[in-house]
Amino acid sequence: MTDATALGALSCAVAFASAALYVSAVEHPARSALDPASELKAWKPSYKRAAAMQGSLAGIGAALGWVTFKATADPAWKVGAALLFAVWPWTLLVLMPINRGLLASPAGNARTRAALVHWVHLHHARTALGLLAAGTMFSALAVK
Repeated sequence: MTDATALGALSCAVAFASAALYVSAVEHPARSALDPASELKAWKPSYKRAAAMQGSLAGIGAALGWVTFKATADPAWKVGAALLFAVWPWTLLVLMPINRGLLASPAGNARTRAALVHWVHLHHARTALGLLAAGTMFSALAVK
């Protein structure tokens, strides 16, 4: 079970990190080339889909990482799980106020453009947490 749990944790971390990196490096820059109204219109459904997927990956990956830590006592799994779990409070405390404002905005304008620029900078932290979690879990698995 430990190998399956470890692989599950790593898979979730890699999938989360990959999705977050795609949003930060590809999707958001492409959207920002649009006019503010179109950018906001494209961001809203993307956000809703990504929130469900990435939130689940972070939660499941962190839980599996914790289970692997408890089974192996390898502190790298604890660190990886904590990094992946940190996505949740970061999102809820830092990004959620911006998300709510953008979701409530009826039309894009210079103010929503500025909010989306701020949002992507904060999203980079989620990407970094995912990449660090995946790297930590991969190194723990590779050393085994």
